[in-house]
Amino acid sequence: MSTLITKEAPDFTATAVMGDNTFEDITLSSYREKYVVLFFYPLDFTFVCPSEIIAYNKAIESFKSRNTELIGVSIDSHFSHWAWKNTAVNNGGIGQIQYPLVADITKNISRDYEVLINDAVALRGLFLIDKEGIIRHATINDLPLGRNVDETLRMIDALQHTEEHGEVCPANWTKGDEAMVDTADGVATYLSKHAS
Repeated sequence: MSTLITKEAPDFTATAVMGDNTFEDITLSSYREKYVVLFFYPLDFTFVCPSEIIAYNKAIESFKSRNTELIGVSIDSHFSHWAWKNTAVNNGGIGQIQYPLVADITKNISRDYEVLINDAVALRGLFLIDKEGIIRHATINDLPLGRNVDETLRMIDALQHTEEHGEVCPANWTKGDEAMVDTADGVATYLSKHAS
């Protein structure tokens, strides 16, 4: 599997069920000037997927405050996405999430992002795309391994910090550590603070 990091995110136009339950054809490149977290999941009506989708939805204001849009993708149809949204959480549904779920029934989007496994379903791929449409961060998990919303937010913070200040973000960097990486002395202090 080759990496897509530093490359332009493969563009697509596909039908999605939107936050208001309408169907809309969305084009990834129309999100320029915003950051995008594009994440893939295997299938609707499965077990790990709703926990992730709901967790990302609970943090949607944190993403919006960072000028970041969430977009979920699976190989299911937009009708399946709609039915899943309109199934109660206690019955295996996801409820009224507020970001688009894209239908990739041709599997072409999953192929373009190199997350399709066995020509069947997508692995749990996540791609952080900057305002210019460039992929700056990616993770790909095997099917049973759910993602961490806080880590996704941390990576957005790190990207925005490096863009604004031209600085690196060391291991375990979090927002608020800015002053510690401004100088060589600050880096040494940061490293000693985070040493195990």
